[in-house]
Amino acid sequence: MDIPGLSMRMAQSNLLTDVGTAMLAKTMEQADSVSAAMTEMLDASAMELSVNPGVGANIDISV
Repeated sequence: MDIPGLSMRMAQSNLLTDVGTAMLAKTMEQADSVSAAMTEMLDASAMELSVNPGVGANIDISV
């Protein structure tokens, strides 16, 4: 049995698992910040409509 080779493979496997977990955490953190920014943006547009509810509701056309 090749103990040093087995040890190297296990260490490499653990490293790949740790890197994958770190990348997943980073991706989830970025997704949370993007969703928070998107929610804030949508709330801002809803606030604008509540302040001026008639904006964009009517169109006057004369020929």
